[in-house]
Amino acid sequence: MFDKTDELGVNTIRTLSIEAIQKANSGHPGLPMDAAPMAYVLWTRHLNINPKTHMNWVNRDRFILSAGHGSAMLYSLLHLAGFNVSIDDLKHFGEWGSNTPGHPEYGHTDGVEVTTGPLGQGFGMAVGMAMAEAHLAAKFNKPDFPIMDHFTYTIVGDGDLMEGISHEAASLAGHLKLGKLIALYDSNNVSLDGPTSETFTENEGKRFESYGWQHLVVEDGNDLTAINAAIELAKRTPDKPSLIEIKTIIGYGAPKQGTNAVHGSPLGEDGIKAAEKVYGWNYPDFTVPKEVSNRFETTLKARGMEAENDWNKLFKSYSEKYPELAQTFKDSFAGKLPTNLKKILPHYAQGESIATRAASSKAINVLAKNIPYLWGGSADLSSSNKTMIANSENFEPGFYTGRNIWFGVREFAMAAAMNGIVLHGGSRVFGGTFFAFTDYLRGAIRLSALQHAPVIYVLTHDSIAVGQDGPTHEPIEQLASLRCMPNVQVLRPADGNETSAAWEIALKTTDKPTVLVLSRQPLKTLPISIDTAFYGVTKGGYVVKHSKKDTADGLLIATGSEVNLALTAQQKLHEQNVDVTVVSIPSFDRFARQSRDYREKVLPNDVKRRVTIEAGSTFGWDQFAGEHGVKIGINRFGASAPGDVVLDKYGFNVKNVVNKFLTIKA
Repeated sequence: MFDKTDELGVNTIRTLSIEAIQKANSGHPGLPMDAAPMAYVLWTRHLNINPKTHMNWVNRDRFILSAGHGSAMLYSLLHLAGFNVSIDDLKHFGEWGSNTPGHPEYGHTDGVEVTTGPLGQGFGMAVGMAMAEAHLAAKFNKPDFPIMDHFTYTIVGDGDLMEGISHEAASLAGHLKLGKLIALYDSNNVSLDGPTSETFTENEGKRFESYGWQHLVVEDGNDLTAINAAIELAKRTPDKPSLIEIKTIIGYGAPKQGTNAVHGSPLGEDGIKAAEKVYGWNYPDFTVPKEVSNRFETTLKARGMEAENDWNKLFKSYSEKYPELAQTFKDSFAGKLPTNLKKILPHYAQGESIATRAASSKAINVLAKNIPYLWGGSADLSSSNKTMIANSENFEPGFYTGRNIWFGVREFAMAAAMNGIVLHGGSRVFGGTFFAFTDYLRGAIRLSALQHAPVIYVLTHDSIAVGQDGPTHEPIEQLASLRCMPNVQVLRPADGNETSAAWEIALKTTDKPTVLVLSRQPLKTLPISIDTAFYGVTKGGYVVKHSKKDTADGLLIATGSEVNLALTAQQKLHEQNVDVTVVSIPSFDRFARQSRDYREKVLPNDVKRRVTIEAGSTFGWDQFAGEHGVKIGINRFGASAPGDVVLDKYGFNVKNVVNKFLTIKA
């Protein structure tokens, strides 16, 4: 099956990669040199992709290089496969404005499915993509019409499998029996600092088998036939994900092969010459032999074009037989939303009280009835986060149509999987946990932002009002830390109507993740119209209740549960002939994007007496408090006591707000 041209193809990947790294004087040559054979076999014999249409063909196989430091290998493959990655791009690896950045970036380089580099997260996103495939297949496939039927492949290294997220994600994938998930494990026993014998000595095969995976071993990483046979066997195992452990020599062919010296530093000219001698390579730098180009034409390219053409014919017939399902399928991948979101979302009358986590639950269930591709779950906190979709099955083996995902106590894997689900296409997904546990999944939120992935994070128990669970469960710094993360939309609604508005915004946002920060305790409905609430949240900040004077004596500026506190304090100040305006700022980032005129109307510059109120860190509030303002917040950890007691002890009471305002001289 494999011949001299295939061997030449493997060495073409190796040499393109190490030459790109050498020219850049930066990069990781070790993985491309040892993993090129497995990548070559996968791409030329198995991977169903069509470089000409790539992202437009929704049933393509997905390939994720979780070990993203080996990006030079991926770019070499993309070039050989016919993606928009030129030889010139390889020559400019890692440079400013390059099409070939140091680690793969989704949306930047043609053919890159996800952003990788933070080890383990590519593996977690691969699990999410396999979940998405299983869910969509169960929803839409019919006898003789497997319109969603593809594999998710990933290449992982020792570092990926050391990371804690790999344990969470592998456990979830094994439990879910995701048989179309295949991980090729570049097992070279070396990490950046040295041999893995210093740190990583467990039996990986037994570990994965205990999770419910199939574990296969290829003893020689250069044995193309054995690699191919293992992939074939993995593809024939429908009820278990597969880990194919391929024994390799890091930096194969280099003078210092098998050591950490070849992990993350260019080989040098002498090192490249020595490696190319081992490969029998006698071509100028950045050469692709004609027979290798032809081999990719007759294998990957031809197979991909044929597979997509066959799928298009299949989907045409499917559309004729199941027109409604076909339209729903297309709408799901197009992300089509109801035009009347505001109308169908729950509305709340003045006098009602509801925790914003409960208002979110009502929104989720209304939306689920109207958006068939919306699904999600929680990290074992659905009863607290209120994320269950009523009258829907759980997503589990045998019931992949289910829309309630039980992620288990796996916050990091949940967030990474959600990134994979969204980037796969055909779904919008949400996931919940306690707000204080944001730190467990922060790395994946960051990748949501980097990838412009519109994941929805439902984060409840948003303040010290959690109470008796104590400081471990009471968020302090989390709001400030997420607000300063680029391209993350943070919304902290003040009542049920603001919560509905926040959900509308989250679903209409397609270029960034949305973080919904929600209360455990009931909040009174603000004394404003539905239209005002929706408009105000869209703007990120707005006046909830104006002063009676044309020019207010001051401003009380708050978010979330503290807006009601501000309204009560406003009334008390009015009794003392002090007339203030109350402002809600549910989203700092949205408010910052408004026009100067709008922001001036909400927060007039000539009104200097200001109090900001938020049950969290005061970091970031200077922009609203101004030079003369007072910030009421929390810059220490919380305490254990009933929630109302903790709030009172920390100064979140009307008396303190009034007194703080009256101390301001402006």
